[in-house]
Amino acid sequence: MHPDPAARTLTGPAGGPDPHGHLAQDAFAAGTADVDELVQVGARVRAAIESVVSGRPEIAWLTVAVLLAEGHLLIEDVPGVGKTTLAKALARAIDCQVGRIQFTPDLLPSDLTGVNIFRAQTHEFEFRPGPVFNNIVIGDEINRASPKTQSALLECMGEGQTTVDGASHTLPHPFLVVATQNPVEMEGTYPLPEAQRDRFMARLTVGYPDAEAEMRMLDRQEASSPLDHLSPVTTGATIVRLAGAARRLYASPAVKSYVLALIGATRGHASLRLGASPRASLQLLQAAKASAAMEGRDHVLPDDVQRLAAPVIAHRLILATDARLAGTSAEDVVHHIVESTPVPATPAGRR
Repeated sequence: MHPDPAARTLTGPAGGPDPHGHLAQDAFAAGTADVDELVQVGARVRAAIESVVSGRPEIAWLTVAVLLAEGHLLIEDVPGVGKTTLAKALARAIDCQVGRIQFTPDLLPSDLTGVNIFRAQTHEFEFRPGPVFNNIVIGDEINRASPKTQSALLECMGEGQTTVDGASHTLPHPFLVVATQNPVEMEGTYPLPEAQRDRFMARLTVGYPDAEAEMRMLDRQEASSPLDHLSPVTTGATIVRLAGAARRLYASPAVKSYVLALIGATRGHASLRLGASPRASLQLLQAAKASAAMEGRDHVLPDDVQRLAAPVIAHRLILATDARLAGTSAEDVVHHIVESTPVPATPAGRR
């Protein structure tokens, strides 16, 4: 199953450690059964999402890729195009607990994480968890809250826990934040801090549907919402297991070098004031593994990296003033970097 049979010569027997103490690569290889199941489950979840948000298969694909890569998703667009509906459809499809936070200027960090309440009967404090203690957390209009409240999500998203009054509380697993934000130019919004944007694995833009898709929406929602008829197609426990299988997919040194070349090119680009962080490298590779698994492969190709480059990298970049005034977007810069960076050759016999 391992993509590189020659690597077996470096390992000890039965996939154990070699004489230098390194684990065998076979110990990390995802099994065929895992990949096959991941393909089937991923297809069912995408179909469930598309039954609610029709006409946008690429959006459903990216959402499931982020879920299986154990990342967080930022959805940016104007109000009314289905951002919250997309997040609710995902939560219902995987049969997980879902919490929704409507971000407003007066929202406090404790409204997200929870508070300790003093019980007079027991003379003790009791922790009452906030909405972040759910598997899927929908952060609606996240950039309408103050930067202080936005930052309250950082520990939750980065470490899978939150600290209240000095005590740490572990969040459930799987844990996925699906945050929606309105364009910064709209009234009553704050730009997300760089550290907050960097916590999101990918950003997508829903956009307006075409006329045909919008007509289908009118027909299907005339009597009731499609969400009312959406049934779970898998479980949270299955998602956790398959996410582990996706993480074990093989990525060759050439593919890893390609990821680093793309990320490194952002750090010295003339159109950028701030390039991508090392976290972007990790998350781009992780997302590429999920992409490969969804395509039924046990190894990553440069195509997987290219497909995810813009969604994973662009929202982390800060444009230089000249580029911004010229109308250049961060996505434009990423596409230029992808086009100008040499692509490593795929090993023979590898598909």
